[in-house]
Order: sequence, then C-alpha cells, then structure tokens
Amino acid sequence: MTKRSLVLIYTNLFFCFSTFGQNKKMLEVIDSSLNFSIQQYTRMADTLSNKPGALPRSIDKKGKLITCKSSWWTSGFFPGSLWYLYEYSHDKNLKSLAEQFTERVKDQQYTKDNHDVGFMIYCSFGNGYRITGNPDYKKVILNASNSLSTRFNPKVGCIRSWDWGPWQYPVIIDNMMNLELLFFASKTKGYENLGKIAASHANITLLNHFRSDGSCFHVVSYDTLTGKALTHQTRQGFADGSAWARGQGWALYGYTMCYRETKDPKYLEQAKKVAGFILNHPRFPKDKIPYWDFDDPAIPNTLRDASAGAIICSALVELSQYVDKKTSNEYLTVAETQIRTLSSSNYLAKLGENGNFILMHSVGSKPENSEVDVPLSYADYYYIEAMLRYRRLIAHR
Repeated sequence: MTKRSLVLIYTNLFFCFSTFGQNKKMLEVIDSSLNFSIQQYTRMADTLSNKPGALPRSIDKKGKLITCKSSWWTSGFFPGSLWYLYEYSHDKNLKSLAEQFTERVKDQQYTKDNHDVGFMIYCSFGNGYRITGNPDYKKVILNASNSLSTRFNPKVGCIRSWDWGPWQYPVIIDNMMNLELLFFASKTKGYENLGKIAASHANITLLNHFRSDGSCFHVVSYDTLTGKALTHQTRQGFADGSAWARGQGWALYGYTMCYRETKDPKYLEQAKKVAGFILNHPRFPKDKIPYWDFDDPAIPNTLRDASAGAIICSALVELSQYVDKKTSNEYLTVAETQIRTLSSSNYLAKLGENGNFILMHSVGSKPENSEVDVPLSYADYYYIEAMLRYRRLIAHR
C-alpha cells in the first residue's frame, strides 16, 4: 500500500469520526429539545382538558394563555405537534392526546370560507393518518380537500385567500402551504383533478408573486374577468415592496413541497432561488433567525421572528435532499445553526413558563400590533418538524 493510499484512508477515517461526533452532539441537542417539548405540551394539554373545543394560540401581555376555536387558522398546529411528538416518543399518552385534540378541528373539513383549511386539517388529520393509517382520518382529509377546491377560480388560476378587505381577488403567499392537502387527495381515485388545481395555483403564484431577486410579495390581487394581477401589496410586512420574513419562509417551504409532490423542476429551481435570497441576504443574522422583515430600517434594533426561522429551517432540511452535495451541506449548516439557536435559552422557554408553548419571540403581524414578540403554535409545530427531519437525516448518515 502506498503512502498516498494510507493518507487517504486516514483522512477518510478522520472525516468519518469527526462527522460522527458532530452528529452525536446534534442528536443530543435535538433529543433534549424534543423531550422538553413533550413535557411542555403535556402540560399544555392538561390546561385545556376541561375547556371543550379550545386550542392554544398564543399568550397575552400578562403571560396568560390565549386559545382559539377550530375556525381559527392555526387550530391544527397543536394537534399536529402532538402527533409529531408521539411519532418521536411512541408514548401512548401522547397518542391519546393527539387523537383528542385532532377531534377538536374535525368540523373544519366542511369549511369553504377559509383557505387555511389545509393548515387546519392536514397538519392535524394529515399527520394522524400518516402515522396511524386510520381510514376515518383519510375521509376527513378528502372532505377538506373538496372544501378547499371550491375556492379555486379557473379564470385566475388560483385559490382565493380572503373573503374580506379591499382586494378584488386576494391571493397570499401563505396559501402555498395549503396545496399539500390537495396534492395528497389527488392520489386517491376520483380526486385527481385536485392536483391540477394545486399545480395551477403554484404556477400562477410563481409568475406573479416573485421579484427578480427571489423574494416575494405578501398579497397579490387579481382581476376576476381577465385573470391579470392588479396589485402587489403586504398586510403583515413592513411595506408593499419589502421582504416579510415569514412570507419568504412560506414560499421556500411551499415550492420545496410542490417539487416533492410533482418532481417539476421549475418548483425546485424556485425553491433554490428563494433559499438563495434568504441565505445570502446581508441582513440575515449570524444565528440564522431572521428579523421579522428583511427590510425593516430599524434593523438590528427590531424583532426577530422564531416562527419564520422554524419554517425556513424545516424547509431547508427537506430541500437539502433534492440538490447537489455542496448545496445540501450549505442548507444543512444553516438548518443546524437554526436548530441550535432555537434550542438555546434565547428562544426555548423554561418548563411551565411561556404559557406552556415551546418557543418564545415570534411575530404574528407587527403592522397590526397583533401577536408581537409572543409564542405562536405554528412556530412550535415547524420547530418540532425541523428537528424530526434533521434527526432522520442523522440516522441515515
């Protein structure tokens, strides 16, 4: 054996042991955070056990839990998180809790006046069905997908987001997330057309929601007679032309999911373009948790958004599996930093505090002074999802 061969062998062995050590440390961070999440959410479930129909939303200025009914757009995240934690722990008590709180959003399968039925039903019943195979859950999902499809306008080519406000036909970037419900349903006989609706929405959004740098607008309103985009605005961002952080997260996650479901290369390219905008932005912090809007002139003296960080993190972990090794490593390095940051005392709550939510410091809508610098159920959901996704990657390395 030559000297060069020995050098290569030792180099590879060093790399393998180094990677093993890094993975082990990361696994310890993730497991510690997931076990904490189980404790915190078990406490949360206990506080809600005697409040029929109530689901966690946030906390008020005094730290008191704010709940919502099933009709609120975030209702499905808590039961979805319980399913994820059951999947991790195999704890039968968590399964029972997941089943109980999933039932609390069951009535939303027939909702036709809300585009977020995808969030409500797929995060809860979708995870429940994926994990248990319960056929009753699939029926709910299919009913919900039919309900969501009624909001599709063929002339516009998109699913309408809101039924209120000054817009003629508003479509928000958040709506990309609800397409997963339709893609799931389209794999069942008799529901195939729903996949075409989802793809149409993704295609029209790709054409009209994005700027040349890969960032996206929050709201685009369409003319229902011509199908043309009329206005490009924001409701939750700093300005119409700014890059609202959570909106960029929805875009990244949405097109990554669309590529997974369709294998259409233009969706992968769009996801990579959005990722490039986020990761290479000069105002993307070193700890990788974004400011609530990339263009807030008060940066760095403004709020971070843990929910945006968690959504971006989960999307990057999945997207890393669809790109070349160099790009994959870049995405995973950022995702690892995000998980470590969110798992630190800067963002992770203390047991029994924070209204029993897991993460602190999210921003709902700063312009409306609504849910500012508080915990939010969807921040917890995507944080848990990101950790589970990353954990699976470590297990297969």
